Amino acid sequence: MISLYFIKPPEKNRWIKGDKYIRSFIRTLLRGKPRLGGVEKVFINLCKGLDRLGIDYTVNTPFSQLKPSDKVAILGAGKHCLDGYNRSNKIVAGIGLMTHPSEWPELCNEYPIVKYLQHSEWVNDIYKPYYGSRCEIWPVGIETDMWKPDSTIEKEFDILIYNKIHWHFEEMNRVLVQPIKELLNEKNIKFTEVRYGNYHSDEYRKLLLKSKAMIFLSEHESQGIAYQEALSSGVPIFAWDQGKLVDENYKIWGDQHRPTSSVPYFDKRCGMKFNNFEGFKSNIDSFICKVNGFDFTPRDYILENLTLEKSAQNFLEIINSVE
Repeated sequence: MISLYFIKPPEKNRWIKGDKYIRSFIRTLLRGKPRLGGVEKVFINLCKGLDRLGIDYTVNTPFSQLKPSDKVAILGAGKHCLDGYNRSNKIVAGIGLMTHPSEWPELCNEYPIVKYLQHSEWVNDIYKPYYGSRCEIWPVGIETDMWKPDSTIEKEFDILIYNKIHWHFEEMNRVLVQPIKELLNEKNIKFTEVRYGNYHSDEYRKLLLKSKAMIFLSEHESQGIAYQEALSSGVPIFAWDQGKLVDENYKIWGDQHRPTSSVPYFDKRCGMKFNNFEGFKSNIDSFICKVNGFDFTPRDYILENLTLEKSAQNFLEIINSVE
């Protein structure tokens, strides 16, 4: 049996004993149903993929109830996930256990980790110096039945700007985001904007169906589920891909010069890239022309590479290789 684990960090009391329950209730009351985090979506999509393949598995079985023959995969979220693990079953782990391997360099000595998963090559390369040959690339699948085109819906916008800029926001807004918007206005290209973390899934899906294309603004992505949901929806991407690591924490860890990507899964069917505003300015007309000419076929890329079934099958091959 495959035993999957996704254990959220326990919420702590802040002011008085028991206030964690009150704060959780008030948050739900004021903000509605919590948005899914990226790591949680990875876990959910893996389960959906396994369901489609007809694979039996359990979720969060108490460690004490594991059988010696069970295959164990622990995907997040946080270092606490392995607390109390005292079994001999070998573990496939990864994705959401830590931000950087230097936070837990002895992980594979403390627990029987035999595979450590990351979504794409550039992130995997960060983990290799710590975990060696245990490191393996595994992208999660996209729910293509949900994220799909709908020809009955009229395209209201030429461009949807997906703004996920996280670091140096004010500066990047001045040198990149605002100039992009001004140029789109000059060219009478109708656009709207969505900000990462400020929408629910249904809102995003509706905006994609109303948009001909998307400008994706993110410093770097380990996989980039949101832009891949756009591709699956038939929406081509003009991606800001500057190719460098800007997370300030990585300066502490000594990885600040490592090459990165904001669109690690991408080819010419998906759209085009630019690395700064000048690159955007030089190529936006070509991008729009190709969009209007239906030169891009982004959904084909997802169907070929990143479906729920393909991802789940890749996961099975990894976990079944553990002896």
